[in-house]
This record gives sequence, structure tokens and C-alpha cells, in this order.
Amino acid sequence: MAAKKLYESFSRELIEEVHRWGSMKQTGVSLKYMMEFGSKPTPRNLLISSQFLHKELPMRIARRVIDLQTLPYGLSLKPAVLKVRDWYLDSFRDLRSFPDIKDENDELEFTKMINLVKVRHNNVVPMMALGVQQLKKDLHPKIDYKDLDEIHQFLDRFYMSRIGIRMLIGQHVALHDPNPPPDCVGYIHTKMSPLEVARDASEDARSICLREYGSAPKVNIYGDPNFTFPYVPTHLHLMVFELVKNSLRAVEERFVDSDKVAPPVRIIVADGLEDVTIKISDEGGGIPRSGLPKIFTYLYSTARNPLDEHSDLDTIDLATVSTLAGYGYGLPISRLYARYFGGDLQIISMEGYGTDAYLHLSRLGDSQEPLP
Repeated sequence: MAAKKLYESFSRELIEEVHRWGSMKQTGVSLKYMMEFGSKPTPRNLLISSQFLHKELPMRIARRVIDLQTLPYGLSLKPAVLKVRDWYLDSFRDLRSFPDIKDENDELEFTKMINLVKVRHNNVVPMMALGVQQLKKDLHPKIDYKDLDEIHQFLDRFYMSRIGIRMLIGQHVALHDPNPPPDCVGYIHTKMSPLEVARDASEDARSICLREYGSAPKVNIYGDPNFTFPYVPTHLHLMVFELVKNSLRAVEERFVDSDKVAPPVRIIVADGLEDVTIKISDEGGGIPRSGLPKIFTYLYSTARNPLDEHSDLDTIDLATVSTLAGYGYGLPISRLYARYFGGDLQIISMEGYGTDAYLHLSRLGDSQEPLP
């Protein structure tokens, strides 16, 4: 219970301040505003951005601390969740301890600090997944997943907030790049090729499949190679990577003892009037109808959990634990990334044949909707 003792070492004043800031109203920022504001990263604009984040980030982080304290079924007391909570408390304290930002030097120091905050939170998702696994071990095996809606809703809210916090920090930090890539405004690529990102993500997924199984099905990609639209490439890479990874595993395991050549995974990129849609299809045998309602929950995975054999939180290297499958958060997290920018993710499966994933991406260039 080292994490719990660490939390107890935080001052009462800090905890009271967390609750005060957590009750404040956060401010949404649209992608259109980010693109327009970031297109001219002058010292004045960077100063304005840092002053905004100096007030905005503590509110968002404080809310997550409060949420992490009040989870049902004893999830708040799981060692992995306590560790995550302490990371958020450390970050809140760092942000509130930073003095008012008045000039360029202050702004540069603040940028260094929030980048360190971002790094501190790199492993929040797998650590929370470990906390959920710790909870699953204590739950009655016959408990209905529908009874855990409160946990699912919390995790959706928690991870969506994390995406927003990392987007705000990452965008601000990236605007300091003296030599940004062509057509990039911070994190946002104004002429992103979805075909190119899908190709890179597929190769990354295939390399992991090769490492796990010794072979990997081919991935065939179809679409207009000249088509581009404004989006965040790292977000799209993550979503396509997760979906292709699932498809590769399903196909590989279905055909592992077969004399037949494993059929390829197919990716189709379609440019619609409202959405850009990426369809990822496989012939991996599909998902039983009884399993479909569970695939977007955080307490379900068809694969062995790669964290099960670990218990010491201080010695786990979460970055090197096998990432092919097993955490049970790939699909729900991917859907949140899609929904963050107004898109969505749908899964249609034919048991005995295969699965189609439809990744809908909103056209963002003119969107003035505030982001979560």
C-alpha cells in the first residue's frame, strides 16, 4: 500500500485546493481555433496559450483526482489506481506551484514543466487497466457486466479527459518546434493522408504480430493516395493500429494450424461528404453475438492479460509489456479517440467468417465545436 501512504503524505490544504479547482467550469477549445491560433506561433500567442493552460489544466486534473477517489466496488483502493491518483496529485501540485506567467522566460519554463507532466502520465492507460484487472480478480465471477455501468462510464469520462489534456499540452509543446514538418500546426496535420497513416500503423501492427506468432497476414489498403484532410496523425495511427492488431490476431489464430494461406486484412479509405470512413475487414472467424455487447467495455478481453503475471507496480515496465492483446481497452479507447473529434467506431461481425470495423472520422477543418 505504498501508493496509499504516499497519498496520505499530501497536505490537507492541497486536497482542499483540488476540490476547489475541481468544481470550476473548464473551457473547451475547437480544432478550428487551434489551427488558426497555432498557424502563427508568435511569442505573444505562445504566452497567451501558456496563461490559458496555467488555469485550465489544474481544473481538468483536479476533476480526475476527485473521480479517482470515489470509484465503486473498491476500485479507488486498488494499488494501481492509487498510483495513478498520486500521479495526478503530483501534476496538480506542480501546476498550482508554478507562478503567474508574465514573460517569454516564464512561458518557456512552463512549457518544460507541462511536457514533464505529459511524460509522467504516459502509462496512465495501462496502469488503470491493471487496476481494473485487480478489481476483476475480487469480483464474483458471475457478476453481469451490465452491473458495472458506473465503472464503464467513469473510465469513458476519465480516458476522454486524458485525451483532451494530452491534446492541449501536446499542441502547445509542438508549437515550439523551430522546424515543424510541412503542413503541420502543432499536433494537427492540415493535409494528412489517411492512406499513408493506415500503411504505417498496419506495418507496426504486423511487426508485433510477427514477433508474437512468427508470421503475420498481409494487409491490403485501398483508396485515393492523393486524398488528404486535416486531422491528428498520432490519433489516427493509434486507432488503425489497434483495429488492425485485433484483425491480425484473429486471422493468425484461426489459420495457425491450417494448410490454407491466411487471407489478408483489408483496409478501405472512403472520402464521404460528411465523414472520412476507414473500413478494416478480416476473415478471422468473427465474434460470437453474445460477446458483441462486451467488446467496448473495459472488463472484457478474449486474450490472456499480459499484466496478470506481474504484481510489483514499481518493477513493471509498461512500455515493454506485450501489446498485441489482453488489456481489454483497445476498442473502447479507440472509440473515444474517434469520438473526441466528433467521429465514431462501429463493429459488425459475422461469426464463423470475420469482422468489419468502421472508423468514422469527422472532417475537422471547419469545425467550431469545442473539444472535450
